Amino acid sequence: MPRFNPLVETLTAPPIPSVFAWGDAYDGRSGPMIDFSQAVPGYPPHPDMLRLLGEYAASRAYTGYGPIEGEDSLRTAYAAHVSESYGTSLSAGNIHVTAGCNQAFICAAMAVAGAGDAVLMTDPYYFNQETTLAMLGIQTRFAACDPAKGFLPDVATLAAGITPDVRAVALVSPNNPTGAVYPPELLAAIYDLCAARGVWLILDETYRDFLPAGAGRPHDLFGRAGWENTLISLYSFSKSFCIPGHRLGAITAGTAVVEQVAKIMDNLQICPPRSAQAAVATALPLLADWREENRREIARRVEGLLSTMAAVPAWRVGAVGAYFAFIGHPFGKTPSAIVAERLAKEAGVLCLPGSYFGAGQDGYLRFAFANADVATIALLKDRLNRFVLG
Repeated sequence: MPRFNPLVETLTAPPIPSVFAWGDAYDGRSGPMIDFSQAVPGYPPHPDMLRLLGEYAASRAYTGYGPIEGEDSLRTAYAAHVSESYGTSLSAGNIHVTAGCNQAFICAAMAVAGAGDAVLMTDPYYFNQETTLAMLGIQTRFAACDPAKGFLPDVATLAAGITPDVRAVALVSPNNPTGAVYPPELLAAIYDLCAARGVWLILDETYRDFLPAGAGRPHDLFGRAGWENTLISLYSFSKSFCIPGHRLGAITAGTAVVEQVAKIMDNLQICPPRSAQAAVATALPLLADWREENRREIARRVEGLLSTMAAVPAWRVGAVGAYFAFIGHPFGKTPSAIVAERLAKEAGVLCLPGSYFGAGQDGYLRFAFANADVATIALLKDRLNRFVLG
């Protein structure tokens, strides 16, 4: 039999389907399933978003190939959006549209690192980013985040982890899996470290639209002189517009990075989905108020989760924010995969084991709480208080 690529063959199977299988085995004994497994919006797209998607999908104008870097309309609209959000001035030339943020990450990684190079990540980490690097033959280094400090990365720890083979530091803020929001001053210090050491900062900001009220700008890095030589920012339209199935993400970077990414994208996909790009370009200014109300709704869900967990004293909130909470379970050294499986099958609470996000995270579970409304989140109180491992 012909051989497989060992860099792919040795990877574990995608984890989400196995978690769904645990949910399928639940018999309903505790009530309806509470699904905290995957980060999907827990409310529907706006009717205008659906209308726009339908209208553009029915247009012959978007049935052919489009620009590799993305539709001019979306690049221009998104550059204006980023400029307003960060108080800076960016152009369409700073934007490369991708088919989702996972593709944005693989493009960014390939643009700055090759087989045998390394990327420094936080621990815990987003598993799709770690496996992306593994299948490319790019080594991973890890900087542990202290639970006692809310899983925020430590600059000194990151500095120690930048060995000569490290080409980039990869961060996610608000974080997946922990939900931790990295303060602007922390991101500034990490940026300064990367600039001083001559490595890229790849910053995944998929969940930035769900920062708490009054949080201000996520950072001021786009205002730094020469930011194009250090920062590569990633984004997803999936959560804000409730369209994960349409696969749209974006890279914001210097024009030299965009040029390198275009070479990669021409071989990966040629162009991102065209009709969805046109729809989002129109929806960006049109649905601003709706997106702001969704941010408030997610904030209500954060408060609902914190209130509920306060009434479950055996469990602890390690960190929470945007779409996620990293929840410490009370079962000692029991592997988190066992806890999560039993929780799904016996209590009807579907979540991801902490071990999916790093070998040292077995004491935690990831709750993607944004999937559920406040009333559903409140059901956790009785289910977790009653849950035991026999």
